[in-house]
Amino acid sequence: MTSPSSPQIPSQVSSPRIRAFFDAPTNTISYLVSDPATRRAAVIDPVLDYDHRDGSVDVRSADAILQAARDDGLTIDWVLETHAHADHLSGAPYIKAKTGARIGIGEHIKDVQRIFRPMFNADDLRTDGSDFDHLFKDGERFSIGDLPVEVLHTPGHTPADIAYRIGDDAVFVGDTLFMPDYGTARADFPGGDAHQLYRSIQKLLALPPQTRLFMCHDYKAPGRDDYAWETTVQAQRDGNVHLRGGVSEQQFVDMRNARDATLSAPTLLLPSIQVNIRAGRFPKAQQNGVHYLLLPVHARPGAEAGLS
Repeated sequence: MTSPSSPQIPSQVSSPRIRAFFDAPTNTISYLVSDPATRRAAVIDPVLDYDHRDGSVDVRSADAILQAARDDGLTIDWVLETHAHADHLSGAPYIKAKTGARIGIGEHIKDVQRIFRPMFNADDLRTDGSDFDHLFKDGERFSIGDLPVEVLHTPGHTPADIAYRIGDDAVFVGDTLFMPDYGTARADFPGGDAHQLYRSIQKLLALPPQTRLFMCHDYKAPGRDDYAWETTVQAQRDGNVHLRGGVSEQQFVDMRNARDATLSAPTLLLPSIQVNIRAGRFPKAQQNGVHYLLLPVHARPGAEAGLS
């Protein structure tokens, strides 16, 4: 495995092999990305199957990725997170346990940890990012086999969002962009910022027009029958419903803030954040051996007496 601190970037760049895995309960797309020459691979944004109705956990989604890797004779070196997700729990620790892969995320996960630590009274949570094996800086380069990877810091949805540019033409954008007919990510979570989101999107749209962009989610825009998760920079420039027509930064911010005010919290927001800021691990087990997730309760105005 190539160390991120001393990358060996090949002079001849090739295209990665990409296999997508769609998780219908959370509308998440995970990816198995490999170098055809060396058969080294990375998993991007893996899902842990979690049922919030009874607190049960399963690993069928991660196992499907691992089986695909075995079928193709791949060695998984990395589990790469685009950010600390708020809509699904990460399967990164399971894949690491099965393969020895390192878990990487953007260095600004430390900011996200500092934001959410007091919200969950998470005394066991370190806020230095050390739950993860590697914290990527903007512009950092490393390799998956002989495939070069460049890290692009794309804050706005959260402070820690990053995109991975792999090989000669593939970028995994996380939640910054959706398919052109669906638009862009929300920016109303703690630490989110619509101004930053606009600038991050412009950073992605400045890439060569033929660059392929791979989404982390799809929700089937009205009028579309099938789920989709691959598009191009040119298609986003020409057709993104939140950006077309030369939208200015302030126009985008006004639209994004107004739209975000109408959105409900993701179903798995509270468990996801608690787990994902810990690199996918659950809070430590209590004396009875059971792991617990907290559910903060906030009284709406006039309902305070109902908490006593």
